[in-house]
Amino acid sequence: MATKLSGLQIQKLLPKTNCKECGSNTCLAFAMKLAAQKAELSECPYASEEAKAILGAAAEPPVASILLGPGKTLKLGDETVLYRHEKTFANRTLLAVNVNDTDAPADRDRILASIRDYVLERVGETLAVEFVAVTQRGKDRDAFANLAKQALDTAGRPVLLRSADPAALAAAAAKVKGSRSVIVAPSPEAARELRAVAVENNLAMSVTAPDLDGLVKLTTELRDGGFKDILLQFQAHSLAEQFQTNTVARRAAIKGAYKPLGYATVCFVEGGDRLTETAAAVNEICKYGGICVLPSFDPAQLAALMTLRLNIYTDPQKPIQVEPKLYPIGEATAGSPVFVTTNFSLTYFIVSGEIENSGASAWLLVPECEGMSVLTAWAAGKFSGASIAKFAREIELDKQVQCRDMIIPGYVAQISGELEESMPGWNIIVGPQEAADLESFVKARLKSA
Repeated sequence: MATKLSGLQIQKLLPKTNCKECGSNTCLAFAMKLAAQKAELSECPYASEEAKAILGAAAEPPVASILLGPGKTLKLGDETVLYRHEKTFANRTLLAVNVNDTDAPADRDRILASIRDYVLERVGETLAVEFVAVTQRGKDRDAFANLAKQALDTAGRPVLLRSADPAALAAAAAKVKGSRSVIVAPSPEAARELRAVAVENNLAMSVTAPDLDGLVKLTTELRDGGFKDILLQFQAHSLAEQFQTNTVARRAAIKGAYKPLGYATVCFVEGGDRLTETAAAVNEICKYGGICVLPSFDPAQLAALMTLRLNIYTDPQKPIQVEPKLYPIGEATAGSPVFVTTNFSLTYFIVSGEIENSGASAWLLVPECEGMSVLTAWAAGKFSGASIAKFAREIELDKQVQCRDMIIPGYVAQISGELEESMPGWNIIVGPQEAADLESFVKARLKSA
């Protein structure tokens, strides 16, 4: 178990040149990052061999980071907390959909095309399936390898190669060389055999064992041998056991700095009824899953899981925000009225959606409110008559809009007087408190005016 060093202890081992080449302003600041396990010693180009020997293990994140996919755009691991509210979960669970080599060619083509084309827009973020799992159920090694290549090319996603045959995995690995895909080793013996294959083809490898003791022995052996592109696959026989094992491994890594279990995970959700499959996937998203493989493509299921994942992996200390600016709703013209709300993403999308549903064309003025909701921003002094007027002047609202009707949320009716004083010539209208009432408000107040 690695010894945890303080920032001051770590600084004594650094060159103390304050060269800034690591990205930090001083060696002390870099030492503090190392102590918080938010940086790696390799970022310091002048670290001595003594520092590397002492700090090497202690300075690494408790859950090792790993980059996957072409261009290394997908990141797993690098986690530092056991509970989301302590800080945040850093790298979200990646979702994959399985395809079998024994599936009918037309079905395989349809699934791969569906994975490629599936896109979900949610509060300004574009969500998609990140991986394809290719499982060998037949005996034709070439067919399995060719399907892996087809999955990579058609879906444009990295591949999880799953087979009980190490030779088939080696053949498929060669087909997806350099894609930073994942070989799913079926046993400790296969992992030892496939280690060289993974290195040769620049792939990661998921390893497994009958129990945690066997898995610890295997990851220690691989790591000591210089192979670090490791993911863990636990052998669990029930949802409760999977929940418990995920938690035990994460707790050992975070609280105990136990390196042999400090890796991201892979979980294959077995086919069954949709409710059971979804429950297993929810467990992975909520309880530390790295890659969660779904047995089939179901857009409704994916929408629910991606929405949950977005909520779990949103930084609780940093609200989701949209860019502060003037947004057109519908076919907004210079004669359209102006609505005002904050730049909290959920508020923006709800308000803009309700205005659009009313059939009205309007402008939505969104000042900088640090991602707070209407009442929170008002209470913090971020959403006042003066601040709204200041933002309107900065973007030269008067030059963009000729209509002088401005609608503010009903919950902050008290700022109307201040806003009228700060924006002479504007007609400040107090709108409804709830966004759901905007449609009826627009029809009753604006369209009748």
